[in-house]
Amino acid sequence: MARIVIIGGHGKVGLRLAAVLAGRGDEVTSIIRNPDHRDDVAATGATPVVADVEHLTTDELAARLTGHDAVVWSAGAGGGDPARTRAVDQDAAIRSMDAAGAAGVDRYVMVSYLGAREDHGIPTDNGFFPYAEAKAAADAHLKRTDLAWTIVGPGRLTTDPGTGRIEVSDAPASDHVSRDDVAQVIAGVLARERTIGRVIGFNDGDTPIAEALDSLA
Repeated sequence: MARIVIIGGHGKVGLRLAAVLAGRGDEVTSIIRNPDHRDDVAATGATPVVADVEHLTTDELAARLTGHDAVVWSAGAGGGDPARTRAVDQDAAIRSMDAAGAAGVDRYVMVSYLGAREDHGIPTDNGFFPYAEAKAAADAHLKRTDLAWTIVGPGRLTTDPGTGRIEVSDAPASDHVSRDDVAQVIAGVLARERTIGRVIGFNDGDTPIAEALDSLA
């Protein structure tokens, strides 16, 4: 049994992930901003903790991460406001990495997106640009830490039922993947040391998730 904390626990991926992890016997803490979401989180088998990570200091975040074995960052500002996108998807994410190190939580999984990188090529007048910049900065910071990190990069997310099958690639044939399968990938990553230090891009595909992750060199 692992003790795993999900930051962004009421998100569509976070809720699914909590249910998967709790279902396999892990002890899950889900950090959420809105206290009205406690019941939704508890229904997954996770323990809800109300905290606004956008405004917590590194030390305050570390206090909430202490005692866990792994951190999953699945939070996001949701777009629309460039300043808040930077505040959450970049600055708060980076503080959470520093907090994990301070709390002695070595394992860290970042939920990013397929194609995230510093030279992402998104035009400055594109509405996606602030998010691409924030994720690029956060991912780059994570790679410079001493954490046992993994970055998962799914493509366009859907609410379709999961197939349990993916294609791991920087340029998969499919352009989408179910949130169900994203949750399964994160759970699989947490259980596999071979994924440490890897950026894993993926979308819907034909290979069972466990097989796809086990095939990583």
